Order: sequence, then structure tokens, then C-alpha cells
Amino acid sequence: MRSTICRLSQCFHLYLFVLIAGALVGAGCGAAMARAQTFDATNLHGPVDMAAKWLIQAGDNPAWAEPGFDDSKWTPFDTSTSVKNVFTTNHPEVVWYRLHVKVVPSETGLALAEWNTSSAFDIFVNGERLIHSGEVAPFVPYTQNGRLVKRIPDQQIATGNLVIALRVHISKTEWGSTGPGFFSSNLTLGQESALDDHVWLSVIGQNALNWVSKFSGLGLGIVALALFAAQRQQKEYLWIFLQFLCLAAAFPLDVYGYFHNVPANLMLIRPPLGIASLFFQFLMYLAILRIRFSWWLRAFFAVSVVGVVISSAGQTLGSASLLASIAALTPVLILLCVVLPVILVIHWRRGNGEAGILLIPAILTSLVIYVQITLGILAQIPALLALAGRAANAFFNFHAGPILLDFQEITTLLYILSLAIIMILRSTRITRQQAQLEAEMAAAREVQQVILPDQMEKMPGYQIESIYQPAQEVGGDFFQIIAHKSDASLLIVAGDVVGKGLKAGMLVALLVGAIRSSAETTEEPLKLLEALNRRLMGRGDAQATCLAMRISSDGSVTLANAGHIAPYLNGEPVNVEGSLPLGMIEDAKFSELKFSLSGHDRLMLMSDGIVEARDTEGKLFGFGRVHELLSTSCSAAEVALAAKQFGQEDDISVISVTRTEELNAAIA
Repeated sequence: MRSTICRLSQCFHLYLFVLIAGALVGAGCGAAMARAQTFDATNLHGPVDMAAKWLIQAGDNPAWAEPGFDDSKWTPFDTSTSVKNVFTTNHPEVVWYRLHVKVVPSETGLALAEWNTSSAFDIFVNGERLIHSGEVAPFVPYTQNGRLVKRIPDQQIATGNLVIALRVHISKTEWGSTGPGFFSSNLTLGQESALDDHVWLSVIGQNALNWVSKFSGLGLGIVALALFAAQRQQKEYLWIFLQFLCLAAAFPLDVYGYFHNVPANLMLIRPPLGIASLFFQFLMYLAILRIRFSWWLRAFFAVSVVGVVISSAGQTLGSASLLASIAALTPVLILLCVVLPVILVIHWRRGNGEAGILLIPAILTSLVIYVQITLGILAQIPALLALAGRAANAFFNFHAGPILLDFQEITTLLYILSLAIIMILRSTRITRQQAQLEAEMAAAREVQQVILPDQMEKMPGYQIESIYQPAQEVGGDFFQIIAHKSDASLLIVAGDVVGKGLKAGMLVALLVGAIRSSAETTEEPLKLLEALNRRLMGRGDAQATCLAMRISSDGSVTLANAGHIAPYLNGEPVNVEGSLPLGMIEDAKFSELKFSLSGHDRLMLMSDGIVEARDTEGKLFGFGRVHELLSTSCSAAEVALAAKQFGQEDDISVISVTRTEELNAAIA
């Protein structure tokens, strides 16, 4: 479709000939009555298109390339118009064009530059083939976007007269377009050096916006990939990168194709890249809009892909008509021009600002497609051919100096810009949220420093040591040590909430407050755990392991456990039954154990951050290493340090309580 419109835009002003002739069969007869002319190239001041009355003949005969062939009975043809005006009913596969050119015999360095003639053609100068692309018969299509420059032999120029003969294959696809075959703009005569400069200028001018969009898209994709590495849940960043990577993958082939024609079947690698890019783009929209890739969307996309494959293969190999290609592309056109804009509008109206940003390029892309389809249909009507040409020129052939301002590439740049705006807005919002979160975490850390004991008040008869090292700024471990000097008893509560970060820190604050308030009404560990369990019920997924222990002045210990790691007595784990953590069942039953402490006995309580420390090879610190450390009478600080150096992954808390001689003497 795009090549059709480009061909229209190149020669729209000369299609007035068709309109004046009324697009009747008589127009072809009128052209036949015009006399062919000799193209005068004796006074060239620069490269010039071969705009003249050529001679045209359907069929295929090698003798037609010879300079001495009698072409007086051939049909004169203005190559600024469409060959459809000559062949109104039949569409021959091979058409020959001939032109007599007068040159200065002493001139050297003349060359021909060809571009976009056909998918298979031969150009002869005085019977010698100068430029060749594809195979005319049997038909082997090549690409036709390469700008080919070939020097005319000086001995041919020395004759003063050149006969340029074109042997052109016009495929079914090309006959279905508005401009099949040879046009005057397809062939340029001039000095070889000037033509080389002209080719470079044309390539740069025609593709500048395309290059800008490809490199901008790839650059944006790399940024998106970096964002995805930091935010794995944001899949849209990955899809952005992959869609632009697929487009960039075809860039080397495109660049080579600017200066060479290659077998058309090589271009069949482009449709898969385009389909993959479209697929990732569609996934990106779904991810941004938080839409599930439902079965009907999958089915519709699959049908669209099949249509794109059929259309691409037919156009590349020249076997499909224009209408057949449009029909095959109908599903994907509906997807891009109807389904996608409607979805964006719906989500924009629901308050999704990102959908509103993406809606602008989506509407413009739809407009471009609507215009292309409309002009393609209008161009099939002879009376409207000139109108379609003028409209195509207005939409698709606007230049700023040598730079082609392709409206389709402009919409692509707007699409890239919209994605960049979304990423910038997201980054700004995340930065703001991160600053707010850091402030909240700092505040929560200060709260934890207040509610968790830092330095223990000396308790006669006990040597107490506590260590707390959170894995993050706000930890999920908690403990309280409450001494009752009136009866020389000690209440110790230690635990670990499920989760990390600010939420865990807030739950720690809740539990510490609950421990303080509950300890005022009861000193029994089991009742205290039951009170804490009631406090957590009904708070969603708020759960915590907890161990409560009361040590009386006579050394008797009452211990209640809710899924916490068992304490160690003199280096050996206390045999306490397992039970569920707090917050799981309303009437949960927690294990209880009673034992006694003798002189110099030491209890060591710790969180699972000790045993679950993991080294770089993934090995756990484990209970075995804990037992080895405690067998050497390591302090709480030494145990915590050993686990941290091994590889801390979770919060670490250790409490050591040793019965001293002072209490033993007082009891005695």
C-alpha cells in the first residue's frame, strides 16, 4: 500500500492527462497518435530524469534491445503517465520501452541511475545490457528500492546516439497498483559523480526520519530494558525493548537495500520481524492498561498474523493483487484502527492517563491507514486517479528541503515520544514515592529504636545480652525483656513477623505495644501468647512466630511457644513441641514447657535469621553451626557476627540470659 501511494505522489501532477482524456479507451488511442521524440542530452547541466515520449510494446523479443531495430510502429508513450492508459484491458507480463537519446560524442563519464522501476528488469544501451535486476523470464523478483548507478561505456557515447531499451516484467501485484511499470522518475541521466552524490542525497532525504525513529526507538528500548531489570513486575518495559529490537534487526538489510536490489525472497525475513514487533507492541498495550490477554484477543491476533503473512508473501513475490492484499490485511487493520483506539478511549475515560497519552499516536496511525486505503481505492477509479494523486502528494510527499517529511514516520516518532513521556512520568512518580518511602522507613526505624531495647537495665542475679541486626532499614524481629524487681522474676518475649519492610515494621510496633499492655495484666507466657494471637486475628495476612518465657527467682522457667525457634540451654536445644504461629487460627493451642535453671545456666534465644543465613554458594548456616558455636560458649554478639559474615539474608536477633552467683546467693 505504501509503495502504491509513493508512486502516486511522484507523478500526480501528470495524471491530469488521464483526467482530461476522461479515462476512456480513447485516451490510449490519443497517446498512440502522438509522435515519439528524441531525447536531447547534448546540453546537460546536471542529472535529469528521462521524461520524454518513449516507445512501448508488449511482449518479449531480444531483438528489441538492438539499436538498429525498426520501432516506428511501436506506440509512443508519455512515461509521466500510467501504462494502464495504454493497456486498458490486457495486462502483459513483459513490456519493452525504447528511447533514442542524442549525446555529445566527446563527452565521457555519463551514467544512468535507476530506482524503483520493477521487481525484474533489464536496461540496454545500444544493445548491451547495462543494468540488470531480477529475472524477467522466467520471473524471479528482486527488491526495487536500490538506487543503482552504472556508467555508460565511452565508446557507446562516441557514436553520438544512444538507444536505451528497457525490458520490464510487470507482476500481478504491480498491475494492481496505480503506477505499474516504468516512469520517467525511475531513470536519471547524468555524470557518474553527480549521480552518486544525487543517490546519497536522495537516500538521506528519503530515510532521515526513518533512521531517527529507528535509533530513537532502540535507545528508548535500551532504557526500558534497564528499567525492567530494576522493576521485573513491569513487563511493559520488556515488551517496549523487544518491539524496537525487532525493528532495528532489519536495519542492516534496509541499508544494504538502499544501494542494491536483492532477491525478493530474502525480504521474507522482514514479515516475521514485523509480526514479532507488532506482537510485543500489543503485549505492551495490554500490560500498560492491565488487560488480560484473553482467548478472543489471542484468536483475533492469530488471524491478523496469518493475514499479514499472506499479504507480505504475495506482495514480495508479486503474486497478489492490491485488493487481495488489502483483504488479507483487514484483520490487522481492524486491530490497529478500531480495537486498539477503542480500548485506549475506554481506559482513558476511566482515568488512565497513560492511555490518553498513547491515544494520540494511535489515532494518527489510524488516520494514516484510513487515508492510504481510501486513496488506494480511489486510484482504482480512472476518473478519480488525479484527485487521488493530489491527495497522496499532500499527505505523503511533503519536503523540508531534501528531507521527506513522511507522515507515517512522524506518527512513529510521536509514538516513541509518548512512550518516553510515560516512562519519564513513571520515573518521576517512583522517585517521589521512593523519597516518601525512605522518609517513612527512617521514621519507622526511629520508632523501632525506641520500642526495642538497646541497652538492657541491669537485673540483679541475671547477665543479659541482646543483639539486633535488621536486614533492611526496618526489621521484622522483635523482643521485650521485662524485669520485675519485686519478685526478681524476668519476662522475655521474642518473635519474628512474616514479611519485611515498612509493613513488617508497623506490625512489630503493634506487637510490642500489645506485649507491654498484656504484661500488665498477666505474667503467664501462655495467656500472653493467646492475647497476642487475638490481636493479630482479622488483620489480613498479619502473622508472627513468638516465644514467651518467664523466669522466676527460684530458677523455674515457664516457656510458651508459637512456631518460634526453640531456645538453647547451655548449648543444647530445649525440647519444646512445635505449634502454629500467631495470627493463623483464632483458638490456636500453643505448646508450653516448664524446666529449671541452675547456677550459671545460660539460655540463648535467637531468630531464624541465624540458621537461614546463606553464603554465596547458597549453603545455609544451619543448626549444626549454631550448635558448634554455642558449644564453645560464644556470646550473643559472636553468634550474630558469625551469621552476618556467613551471609545475612534476614533479620538477626539474639538474646542471652545467664543466671549468676548473685541470685543464687540471694536464694540460698
